[in-house]
Amino acid sequence: METVTSNTTTPTLAPARRRELEKSGERIARFGVNFAVVTADGRIPVLVSGGLFESHREQLIEAGRSVLDRVEEMRYEGGEIPIWQFAERNVLVATFLPMPVVIAGYRHPVGAAIIDLGDPSTFHVSEKGPSEEVFAGGSGRNVEYLSELLRLIAQNHQATIRTEEQIETVGVELSRVYEELVLLHKISTNMRVTESDANFLQLACDSLTDIVLVEGIVVLLEKIVEGERRFVVAAGSGLIDIDDAMAMALHSRLADEIGNGREALLDSEVDSPFRYDWPASVKSLIAVPLCSKDKSETGSTRRTKGSVSIIGLMVAVNRIDKPDFDSTDIKLFTSVASGCAVFIENGRLFNDLKELFVGSLKALTNSIDAKDQYTRGHSERVALISRWIAERVAEREPLEEEQIHKIYLAGLLHDIGKIGIDEAVLRKNGKLTPEERACIQRHPSIGAGILRGIKQMRDIVPGVLCHHERVDGQGYPDGLVGEEIPLTGKIVQLADSFDAMTSKRTYRDAMSVERALDEIRKGLGTQFDESIGRLFLESDVYRLWDMIQEGGPESYDAAHFADYGTDAVGTLLR
Repeated sequence: METVTSNTTTPTLAPARRRELEKSGERIARFGVNFAVVTADGRIPVLVSGGLFESHREQLIEAGRSVLDRVEEMRYEGGEIPIWQFAERNVLVATFLPMPVVIAGYRHPVGAAIIDLGDPSTFHVSEKGPSEEVFAGGSGRNVEYLSELLRLIAQNHQATIRTEEQIETVGVELSRVYEELVLLHKISTNMRVTESDANFLQLACDSLTDIVLVEGIVVLLEKIVEGERRFVVAAGSGLIDIDDAMAMALHSRLADEIGNGREALLDSEVDSPFRYDWPASVKSLIAVPLCSKDKSETGSTRRTKGSVSIIGLMVAVNRIDKPDFDSTDIKLFTSVASGCAVFIENGRLFNDLKELFVGSLKALTNSIDAKDQYTRGHSERVALISRWIAERVAEREPLEEEQIHKIYLAGLLHDIGKIGIDEAVLRKNGKLTPEERACIQRHPSIGAGILRGIKQMRDIVPGVLCHHERVDGQGYPDGLVGEEIPLTGKIVQLADSFDAMTSKRTYRDAMSVERALDEIRKGLGTQFDESIGRLFLESDVYRLWDMIQEGGPESYDAAHFADYGTDAVGTLLR
């Protein structure tokens, strides 16, 4: 069997996709037929011969263009992938390969996949007209069967692209969330009593413009000026001009928006005319409130539900890198504005801000756990158990507090790679096929790949990558043995196993704590590290179990536990 590829790869067909298609072609070629991919620009980057006959390149290109023209005309958006047949020289069956980028709401095809069955004189052609040929060929060249194989190749191509897109989206989202966490941490760490309002608010404006590109940003605070209540500029940067009249108009309009149940005032001329009159220089605008609860002594001109008054506003105009402000900007601006209000009110809401640090990471892991009703809460439980084990290790050998924090985070994020695994495989009740098992076993590598792109999280990667390794070398993904497995990986693997055993699954009921401990005892030296396993077995596991069952440790340094997620994330920001 011979594999022939062109020297030039079309830019729209990524090398990894081309290699996968070549492998698929090699399997197809075992039937004594040829396999080709024709790209939208008329090239043939993949051509695999079954060794029985030669394909006509011009016929392949013509068929490929015909398929792509038909797909463009029908603007395929889902459903069963169509298969077309041609028989001018050789018998061809063909379909299309979708493009990984959506343009103008439509996923354009990147090329056509074609199976060449050879000379039609060796086939019986039914009388169905030129566009409906059906061939019933000899051994190894059944058209219906090969057409289904071709459809499966196209479906696999689609699924692979969608998985890669999802993984990329998670990576981008995690990077964005990390930048926001750094911003909020920076603001919170500068909440010093000796700092002036002006300096702190200026820091907030400057920090925000580091990650949100705008022409101008300003913070307005409610002040009494010459016996009158006004909103005056307390800090700002960039090009923005707000006089007394506009300041009062902003406050009034924002109060109306909040009174109608919205979080912020957004206005632009992107999709429709402005809802309000603004200066000619304003193309888009966002305003979020600085709120104070139960502060009637401020005499605020407008109060919202629940005795909340607007004591200030954060306003930004003209988004630079995109046409308009959106819901993501609302969340970020609202968070920063809340931080400013907290500082102004001497930290009354500081604890709420601290929870934001770990909340985003938990939201990501919860979205993964939610793929399967039987694993909800799994990641947070593994984080807590991992921390418990790490603290037991620290009682016997030197282990920095920072390392304990990172072990906690590795436990929290250990399954993040499952975002790239098909839910149908994760939820399957029966025995997994070898292909499905291999698919699931990719999740540690996927998770490590997501986190490896963020340098501050690289110390978390070993625990994520190695949480399914075994000390006897029978684990995955790398089959590490004994001390080759990092400490974090050993701890998270034990925590993950204990929670899995004591949780109900689709294929079995939850084990009792006693039985789970027996299983761990049996696995010492094979599945589990013996030293770490014995430390866990010798610890007060039933106390840990009570903490898990009650959703939090009632008698275990509860105040410290409440701050643990924030403390752990704080180690990444130093």
